[in-house]
Amino acid sequence: MNTAGRLGLYGAGLAAAFAVAFGAAGLVAPREAAAQNAQQEHSTQQEEKSMNGHDAHGAAVQEHAAAETTAGVSLAAGGYALAPVSAPVAVGEQGRLSFRILDGSGAPVTAYTPQHEKDLHLIVVRSDGAQFRHVHPSLDASTGTWGIPWAWDAAGSYRVFADFAADGADPVTLTRTVDVAGSFAPVVPATSTRTSVDGLDVGIAGDLVAGSSSELTVTVRRDGVPVTTLQPYLGAFGHLVALREGDLAYLHVHPEGAAPAGADATSGPEVRFGAHVPTAGRYLLYFDFQIDGTVHTASFVLDAEDGAAKAPHQH
Repeated sequence: MNTAGRLGLYGAGLAAAFAVAFGAAGLVAPREAAAQNAQQEHSTQQEEKSMNGHDAHGAAVQEHAAAETTAGVSLAAGGYALAPVSAPVAVGEQGRLSFRILDGSGAPVTAYTPQHEKDLHLIVVRSDGAQFRHVHPSLDASTGTWGIPWAWDAAGSYRVFADFAADGADPVTLTRTVDVAGSFAPVVPATSTRTSVDGLDVGIAGDLVAGSSSELTVTVRRDGVPVTTLQPYLGAFGHLVALREGDLAYLHVHPEGAAPAGADATSGPEVRFGAHVPTAGRYLLYFDFQIDGTVHTASFVLDAEDGAAKAPHQH
C-alpha cells in the first residue's frame, strides 16, 4: 500500500497463496527393488488405514486442499504469468522496478478490473518478512509494462507479489524472487501482537485457527488515547496482508463491517478482519491504515493453531 509498508491482513488467500517447489535429484532403483518398495508402501498404507480408520487419508486430503487454497507461491496461475522483474541490483542504487503480466498466449495484459480501488497491488517483502512495502505502480498500456521508481534499503532475497484481476478473469496473485547484492543479516520473526509506528501504538487481538475463519481486531492508539480519525484507504478503514512464514504464501484478509460512507468518513480505534489461514504455523501480518492523509504500516507475527487438533474428535 505505501513505500513504508500493505496486513493490505486482506481477503481469500493479504490468493493469497501456499505451495513451494523444491528440486531434488532422483535415484533410479532396479525394477525388482522398485516393485518391492511399492508393495511395502501399499502395505504400510493398509496398516495405517486399518489402525486409524481414514485418518491417514483424511490428513492427505486436508494437506492437498490447503495447497490448493493458497496463493502467491507461483509465477504462473489462473492462465496468467508474471514475466521476469527488472529492478536495481544493489542497495542504494536508484532505478525502476518493472514487469509485465502475460496471458496464456504470452501477450502482455493491458486491461484490468480494479480490486480495492487499484488495477494492481504490488507487495514486496524480504524472505525473512522484513522490508515490507505495498505500493501501486503505473501501467504503460502501450507495452503492458508496470513500473515504479525503486531503490533497495537492505540486501537480501525479496519476494515480489503482483495481486490483480485481468479484465473478465478472477483475481490472482503471482510472485517472483529478486536478489539484492550486499551483506544480509536475516531477522528471525518472533511472535508479536503490539508495535509502535510513527508515534502510534497498534495492537492486534484474536486467535488464528487453521482451517476456519478467525476474527482479528486491530486497535490504534496515540499516547494511550484511542484514535478515532482513521480515514478510508483503498475502500476500507484498514487493510491486512498475511504471509505464511517459510514459503511466504499470500493471504487476502477481508475487513469486516460496513464500507466507509464516503471519502470524508472516519473510524477507529478498532478495525476488524476475518482471516482464514489454511495451515497451522507462523504468519507475518502487515496492517496498512491512513490518518491525516498519511499511510502507516504496522507489523505483527501470530501463530495459527491446528484447527483439526483443536476441534473435538468425532466418531
